[in-house]
Amino acid sequence: MQNTFSKHSRSFLRIADFETEVLNSLLDRAFYWKNQPRPHETPARGKVLGMLFEKPSTRTRISFEAAMYQLGGNVSFMAGRDLQIGRGEPLKDTARVLSRYIDCLAVRTYGQSVVEELAAWADIPVINALSDLYHPCQILSDIMTVMEHKGRDVKELTIAWVGDGNNMANSWIELAVRMGFRLQLACPSGYEPDSKVMGWALGQLKGSRIVITHDPMEAVKGADVINTDVWASMGQEAEAEKRKTLFAPYQINERLLSNAASNAIVLHCLPAHREEEITEEVLEGPRSVVWEQAENKMHVHKAILEWAMGI
Repeated sequence: MQNTFSKHSRSFLRIADFETEVLNSLLDRAFYWKNQPRPHETPARGKVLGMLFEKPSTRTRISFEAAMYQLGGNVSFMAGRDLQIGRGEPLKDTARVLSRYIDCLAVRTYGQSVVEELAAWADIPVINALSDLYHPCQILSDIMTVMEHKGRDVKELTIAWVGDGNNMANSWIELAVRMGFRLQLACPSGYEPDSKVMGWALGQLKGSRIVITHDPMEAVKGADVINTDVWASMGQEAEAEKRKTLFAPYQINERLLSNAASNAIVLHCLPAHREEEITEEVLEGPRSVVWEQAENKMHVHKAILEWAMGI
């Protein structure tokens, strides 16, 4: 399925752009690469990945770089403030110029419109490495981690999202449509997921396997997977103190976990603010799989790069 915003047929902008079969094939390749920890294959030899990041990053940046290097390619990292777009050069000009230098572009930015405009003008595939609206690469890493612990068929699972209805929540909603699992989200009033994303999902589902509530205990009831993120994302620092008070009942702690399935696992895309959205006890406890989740980003990124560049 080709994204309507993308000039190139293999851009990766949001989960909803892809049929389930394509997503599963990407996950198949991610599992393949994970089982080849030091592969001799170098399909990206001679290729260059450009990384245009307007937001700070640890895991996304390093996992993309490591993925490209292990595939045999090279990386050119570009901070937005260091480019001419920081001085007003149009995105469409940047996209057309970069298309003549590199083979693929990963973008980490604020507005989804930035990713979409770059993709609309670039002759190379553009990968959404995070926007305020979506985080599609992370979601594939997350579901890969779930599959490792719960099996490849996720249709019978109940996955809970607790906290802010942010880009992660939006991408979980789109993935629930494509993968068929039950998704239960608990967000404070006024902090629910994007209404257009939810409207699209309900139109696709024609059912009630995606539920939004304001009660975290209800959201995690019987859940096989519990997932959260920071309460104030990058760009929301001014709201951090207000959010701490408002989101306090949404903390992932042992009391909340007691309402989930006895073998439930806990995800967090990191960085984690211990004793805010998740307690130290849970993050470092036996149900936490966050470190495998972080590792899986690199394997998923290999699969996405391989697919995007057609190598």
